[in-house]
Amino acid sequence: MARALGAFGYVVTRQTGSHLRLTTPAGGEHHVTIPRHDALRVGTLAAVIAEVAAHAHLTRDEVASRMFGD
Repeated sequence: MARALGAFGYVVTRQTGSHLRLTTPAGGEHHVTIPRHDALRVGTLAAVIAEVAAHAHLTRDEVASRMFGD
């Protein structure tokens, strides 16, 4: 997930326990926190995609497509 968010300029800025904080300067500084687990719950994935979409002024489908391909 952290690598996929790299498509939007996010980089890991810190890790606390099993969570990563990613930051992007694009469009104004924005932070998102994600768990560092092998598999993410669907609701967690949807929430992160929605948050990134709101910041990037894109739809959730556009964000998912850029992160994971068509």
